[in-house]
Amino acid sequence: MPVGGAVRPFRFGVNMLAVSEPASWSATARRAEDLGYDVLLVPDHLGLPAPFPTLVAAAAVTSLRVGTFVLNAAFHNPALLARDVATTDTLVGGRLELGIGTGYVADEFAVAGIPFGSPGERVAHLERMIDALAAHLADPAGLPRPVQRSVPLLIGGNGDRMLSLAARRADIVAFTGAAADPTATGGMRLLSADAFAERIAFYEQAAGPRGVDIERNLLLQVVAPGDSRESALAEYGAAHGRDGRGERATAPTLLAGSPDEMVAQVHDLRDRFGITYLTVLQPSMETFAPVIDAVRHG
Repeated sequence: MPVGGAVRPFRFGVNMLAVSEPASWSATARRAEDLGYDVLLVPDHLGLPAPFPTLVAAAAVTSLRVGTFVLNAAFHNPALLARDVATTDTLVGGRLELGIGTGYVADEFAVAGIPFGSPGERVAHLERMIDALAAHLADPAGLPRPVQRSVPLLIGGNGDRMLSLAARRADIVAFTGAAADPTATGGMRLLSADAFAERIAFYEQAAGPRGVDIERNLLLQVVAPGDSRESALAEYGAAHGRDGRGERATAPTLLAGSPDEMVAQVHDLRDRFGITYLTVLQPSMETFAPVIDAVRHG
């Protein structure tokens, strides 16, 4: 875990994958707050609602922080994005957190008429976007002005380029805990604990002393309660056609087991990897809530 800084308190976020009509969306946002979440997040994909209006609607009925998880840099012009960021931060009372990445769904680029490019080209574009966005937001003549002096910037990834960029520029680094693998289910292979530890070590080397000030996030891909971690993963694997044994059983992105085991896993993520900000997907919002309560009050 980070050396030289105070231990961060835990934060918990939920990434919303479906937004319904206004009354239901408001109720869902309130439910996330009632369950103990700190941050309500939305992704940036074609076929889903536009992120910023969705966040404003959620912030209007809760005191949650809100954020993008994450914007596709290729979809946005930096000057227009700066206007959206500043306006949204104003409307939500300084509660915005900005997650931004390269985008990874080739079909979405095609539909939008945007060249997909190589991974290196997309990372280079992302860095140019971050530079330009920062310049626009720092311009004293720019209107409106965000409420926060600096809207927290989240950059996520697993590869060397993205983790190095996060080490240089992010306020929050979001580890995916997965690597691209065309042979794996969904095209992504979850990292074992040892493989994840190597990614953490790479990031720490890249960040140097600055790493103490950067919050670490991890997206939990699965939350599977059960009598034990082994039985919960076996049940999950049987239900979803995936093998929960072997290296996969150690994956930090798989939270599974009895309530006590899951709480212990959360603490292990902080003690071993310095992860203090955990995000779950919307389908796990209710299931993960008792873990939040136990971590905070147990």
